[in-house]
Amino acid sequence: MIATYGHGTHNDFVLLFDPEGELSLTAEQVQRICNRKSGVGSDGVIRIVKQDGKWFMDYRNADGSIAEMCGNGIRLMARYLVERGHQGEGIFGINTRAGMRYLAVPAVDDISVNMGKAVIDDEYPEVAVTVGEKSWPGYNINVGNPHAVVFVDDLAEAGDLLTAPIVDPREAYPEGVNVEFVQVLPNGELAMRVHERGVGETQSCGTGTCAVALAATLQSKKSLPSHWIINPPGGRLVVDTDGHSNATLIGPAVLVKDVDVSKYL
Repeated sequence: MIATYGHGTHNDFVLLFDPEGELSLTAEQVQRICNRKSGVGSDGVIRIVKQDGKWFMDYRNADGSIAEMCGNGIRLMARYLVERGHQGEGIFGINTRAGMRYLAVPAVDDISVNMGKAVIDDEYPEVAVTVGEKSWPGYNINVGNPHAVVFVDDLAEAGDLLTAPIVDPREAYPEGVNVEFVQVLPNGELAMRVHERGVGETQSCGTGTCAVALAATLQSKKSLPSHWIINPPGGRLVVDTDGHSNATLIGPAVLVKDVDVSKYL
């Protein structure tokens, strides 16, 4: 089977075009594809399916676990659909486990996606994140998937992020959590690092940047709507949040190459 490898701000994925839903992916197959030593190497796998006439993003983390939503991944999927002639450019929807998301996809340049609401969790609004001997208070934010966002003086304080940071209370995240470390830059922009559940540190996280935008708005005591330029290691993303905390993520998506994944399936 021929798949396509690409990335959004170097958060990378393998795309499997399976419109008829004929492919049944196992966690082991996803792990083999994503393995950076013996496989293609990526942060996740996106199976592109068509259900009831609508595109659906079946997203799997590198460890094979199922995830609700991926902001960089959905932009890459949209770029694939347009570049390969399966979908006309312009505004269209892609369904996810977190619900329908609408994108504005030009033939070239950045893609915008309405990510839905970024909201503070009502039951556990505040969390604590610990790395080594250091601990920080943080925000528990949901963007269709769970995030713990903390602000640090220096991103190096996050450590090597080879293992998941400790987040308390544990019961706030029964399915695991993405953890974002954020530094406010002198020019008012934000820099961030992220540990994604089921993956480890990634070069970018689309839903994570939306969580960071809401957290930064709360931290700075600004009011919505808000506009943030956010710099993960892999590049530059823009998040615009309206007065109802609906976030729009704007950034690039690049198809790199086609790859044969038959031996991993």
